[in-house]
Amino acid sequence: MKQKNVLITGATSGIGLACARKFAENGDRLILTGRNEERLAEIKQELEERGTKVLTLAFDVRDRVKARQAIEGLPAEWQEIDVLVNNAGLALGLEPEYEGSIEDWDTMIDTNIKGLLTMTRLVVPGMVARDCGHIINIGSVAGDAAYAGGNVYCATKAAVKALSDGLRIDVANTSVRVTNLKPGLVETNFSNVRFHGDTDRAANVYKGIQPLTGDDIADVAVFAANAPAHVQIAEVLVLATHQASGSVIVRK
Repeated sequence: MKQKNVLITGATSGIGLACARKFAENGDRLILTGRNEERLAEIKQELEERGTKVLTLAFDVRDRVKARQAIEGLPAEWQEIDVLVNNAGLALGLEPEYEGSIEDWDTMIDTNIKGLLTMTRLVVPGMVARDCGHIINIGSVAGDAAYAGGNVYCATKAAVKALSDGLRIDVANTSVRVTNLKPGLVETNFSNVRFHGDTDRAANVYKGIQPLTGDDIADVAVFAANAPAHVQIAEVLVLATHQASGSVIVRK
């Protein structure tokens, strides 16, 4: 099996970190991006001690200038990116739409939509030119239907679905593949970020149900990336057993 160059955004925690570890176990080489340079260095050391070759790039996907500089400045051996995992994203707040924070809206839209678009624009032309590559966008069950308090976050993940579908159409004449991977309830620091560091409120999200883990989602990402060349895993919805949709969760 060919060793791949895999670029993962938001790789310092949660699903992104889990993807880094799983693709490393698969024998791939990793380009890891994130805002926390110190944390990236720690992860690089961890994975390289296991024999994985890692390049880290510290930038915020919202900063198009730095993103472009990072990708255009890749060393020659890293320039052919085989898999792009657009993972960087977040939710902020659960207020009604008419009471929401405009600053939170901007952060979600700029990260979840514009950041994904920026990385797609910078990386996918090379895939098209080589007639080979795979984009895995981390969407969400929230993109299928809105839930109470989800409003803007749900809208950003609906955008991820539409952008994934649109890109798949755009590259259908090539061998480039596009996957929209849609997790349900995953226990990471996601809820802690959503509630601005309120750990007690975040912990309540997972009470009474065994949620998914980052590893569960990373397993699906690696599976999709290693499907036979003629197989495109276009969209995958992954839920905890007692979650039926974004708004239906049975707690025991």
